[in-house]
Amino acid sequence: MAEKLEMVKNKQVLLKDYVSGSPKESDFIIATDKKISLEVPESSDNGVLLKNLYLSCDPYMSLLMPKPAYSTFEDGSSHYTPGSPINGYAVSKVLDSKHPKFKKGDLVWGITGWEEYSLIAAPDSLFKIEHIDIPLSHYTGLLGMPGMTAYVGFYEVCKPKKGEKVFISAAAGAVGQLVGQFAKLAGCYVVGSAGSKAKIDLLKNKFGFDDAFNYKEEQDLDAALKRYFPEGIDIYFENVGGKTLDATLLNMKVHSRIAVCGMISQYNLDKPEGIHNLASVLFKRIRMEGFAVYEYYHLYPKFLDLVLPYIRENKITYVEDIAEGLENGPAALVGLFSGRNVGKQVLVVARE
Repeated sequence: MAEKLEMVKNKQVLLKDYVSGSPKESDFIIATDKKISLEVPESSDNGVLLKNLYLSCDPYMSLLMPKPAYSTFEDGSSHYTPGSPINGYAVSKVLDSKHPKFKKGDLVWGITGWEEYSLIAAPDSLFKIEHIDIPLSHYTGLLGMPGMTAYVGFYEVCKPKKGEKVFISAAAGAVGQLVGQFAKLAGCYVVGSAGSKAKIDLLKNKFGFDDAFNYKEEQDLDAALKRYFPEGIDIYFENVGGKTLDATLLNMKVHSRIAVCGMISQYNLDKPEGIHNLASVLFKRIRMEGFAVYEYYHLYPKFLDLVLPYIRENKITYVEDIAEGLENGPAALVGLFSGRNVGKQVLVVARE
């Protein structure tokens, strides 16, 4: 007779119903009645059982909340299901494993449920954390998906040259703060936009941007960009879309590059804003390219080779906005869309 496995409580963040418009805290339920075994069941060939330590709050998650008319991402990323836990990037500890790549006690990062414990049936996409001299929470950001996103968009898509002029929108966020530092390390002139005085101070005084401006205080974004880039922009790292993109198109140089990383201003609109200055792409021979970080994960070792020395030599700094406890997860996630976070938004589930 099979031994009965001990069950423990597993607090979860569930999607209440499909979301239209901007997500609200009331769109989520904190479930405390679920239970889970802390061992991988016999029926699972390759499963791992994780204790989730840090959860990553990322803007793309709102794209998975509406009723699915189509798959948002062409890799088939599935929309969240009402009544089930949402998922996202996390840092976790392996409690039990039937997979040859992972053993009990390993630390990993990758996609898990928003819950205290997750059973991952197919864990091949998880990354084992080898460098534990870096704070573990950084694997939700600096050394995780946002870090890779900054690296790929800047180095692989934009291919910077020393002395080039770089503009970054949402520059104080999880990705933007790193792109700016990469650009400075590459010998570029860097200006960022953000939405508060505190964020502008951070960009100029902590991340080493050459300059920064609060887009909320600018009546005319085109005029603002001409002030900071009188000779035009070589590289635009696009995180917001909408009016900022439209104004930036007018200020790009001939043969400039735009890496389209995100469009957070458009994600929760019923009707996205139109772009009026697209002819600039033709007239100035601009290369504008969207990219998805998961298509570049094979470059993760190359990314670590670049970034780890920078971190250890204090040439890169990273700011996190920490929320504590699963019950505060919905507020932390929703806050992304009003710019409430300063730096990378992280949710602590457990410290060890």
